[in-house]
Amino acid sequence: MIVLEREPLWKWTTLRIGGPADRLVFPESPEELSALVKARPFILGGGSNLLVADAGIRGGVACLAKGFARVEVVEHGGGSARVFAGAGARLSRLAAACYRAGLAGMEFAHGIPGLVGGALIMNAGTGEGEMKDVVERVTVMDRDGTERELAADECGFAYRASALASRGVVTGAMVRLRESDKETIRQKMRRLQRARMAAQPLDIPSAGSVFKNPPGQSAWRLIAQAGLRGARVGGALVSTMHANFIVNTGGATARDVVALMETIERRVKETSGVTLEREIRLAGDFGADGAR
Repeated sequence: MIVLEREPLWKWTTLRIGGPADRLVFPESPEELSALVKARPFILGGGSNLLVADAGIRGGVACLAKGFARVEVVEHGGGSARVFAGAGARLSRLAAACYRAGLAGMEFAHGIPGLVGGALIMNAGTGEGEMKDVVERVTVMDRDGTERELAADECGFAYRASALASRGVVTGAMVRLRESDKETIRQKMRRLQRARMAAQPLDIPSAGSVFKNPPGQSAWRLIAQAGLRGARVGGALVSTMHANFIVNTGGATARDVVALMETIERRVKETSGVTLEREIRLAGDFGADGAR
């Protein structure tokens, strides 16, 4: 087990913001994780869709990226296949492994940052698909250290949400995919990546989409219509490329990001009457800031 004391968490988030964890722990086996979960550590995934407080996180933080990253085709034939992915595996690595095996269904995940565990909890996806479309079952570890399996319909999947965080620590999942032509899969992955690069500010630190899309509407469009493209608080900026991204232009603090989110929420409510729901998660002690 790897243990880092007073480790700055900005190093482990895509927004590159966050104070230290008292202890950042990398369990490398189910037995090590079982010993940890009874102390209820904060579970850190790939650091996307996450804003860590400037004061950091007290107590333990556990990351499964080193010991739970296995990706394996466990059954293949008859036009379909089942693939196991550990919670610590990169989502993009899972998509690439499926492509190499000639399996279609995970193309939507190509280029999405983060780990499989976080993708399951957030039901990550795009307009081309999401995790709930491919998941057969999910393995979780209860707070008493016992692993069990949940069928897909027990996971409470919804738009950019699930009930998994309340069920324990996600350690892996089995996905069911279909056999397909590798060139067809590759072309779809390339098309989706080109579209992402053309629409999203991938060359500057961000946490991905900040707000969920309201039913029948686009959060980015509501934010742009409120005149907030390019709005700034300190080092935090509403992207001029994609208004539902807040980017770190350098030296941004968690306080800056929270203040900018609150400005967006207030202005969108004033201009459109829509109450935006945050997709980004807050972790650590924000005090009065970010209480929502």
